[in-house]
Amino acid sequence: MNASITAAELFEQMRERLDLHWVAGQAGESRVLEAVDTVARRPSLAGYLNTIYPNKVQILGTEELAWLDSLDSRLRWEIIEKLMRYRPLALVISKDQRCPEDLAEAAEESGTPLWGSPCRGHELLNHLQYHLARKLAPRITLHGVFMEIYSIGVLITGESGSGKSELALELLSRGHRLVADDAPDFTQIAPDVLDGTCPELLQDLLELRGLGVLNIREMFGDTAVKRNKYLRLIVHLTPPQMEPQQASSDGMERLTGDLGQRRVLDLDVPLITLQVMPGRNLAVLTEAATRMHILRAKGVDPAAAFMARHSHFLERGTP
Repeated sequence: MNASITAAELFEQMRERLDLHWVAGQAGESRVLEAVDTVARRPSLAGYLNTIYPNKVQILGTEELAWLDSLDSRLRWEIIEKLMRYRPLALVISKDQRCPEDLAEAAEESGTPLWGSPCRGHELLNHLQYHLARKLAPRITLHGVFMEIYSIGVLITGESGSGKSELALELLSRGHRLVADDAPDFTQIAPDVLDGTCPELLQDLLELRGLGVLNIREMFGDTAVKRNKYLRLIVHLTPPQMEPQQASSDGMERLTGDLGQRRVLDLDVPLITLQVMPGRNLAVLTEAATRMHILRAKGVDPAAAFMARHSHFLERGTP
């Protein structure tokens, strides 16, 4: 389903922050803005009055109202009629300026939400643009446990019964933090940023076979739970390979590790695969994998350094 928001929802979500109030057109509170509408056309989500490429939320500041007042009556009515015909999600008048009567009448007749606010135009623009961008951003729900490990977001994935929750509990006991269990939501809030959050229904909870549902906040304290985190790494748990992989017959995997990528929305997220075998301390391995990812992000690659050292040794020759 496409992400969407109604005029009434936007009003309620931003009413307190922007001190919004209805001026006219309350009949249009069910007007819907869908994410697909923002990519099919040129306009931005929110902006100052634009009658050529109309924004989805049109802001009318001092200059915009003064421009309307400068028009003759016929052209003014044509502009207002054109503005309503574009069916914006809402019109917002800044700095509690007096709303022109003809604008209010047109909004009432067309069912176009018209709001007022004491905030300045740039404040309305910044808050509305940011809020709408997040609400309508591409999002996906993945199966796994999302945690903060050494200050970066790590998603632990694997088949059911692979030990994801047990690993998460061990990491919690080692001082790391839980973001979401089972079904974390990820939103692409920027071209290279995936923000992971927990559904409200699962907030603070971790399900563990044999123990049931645990409330992590009550067990470990408020600092053991994180509201959101950017996804930077995926650790995938897999059963041991029964037969050697043909692709790794050259032994390179022993040097570089089982590295890969997973496509999440429009981003390729680094992925490290760990085999689940008796006697392996997965918590320590996950911490090491996270530290290695941090080092690689800084340009430090031990495998490449070792191969360069080995090549230098061969070129130099043995004594």
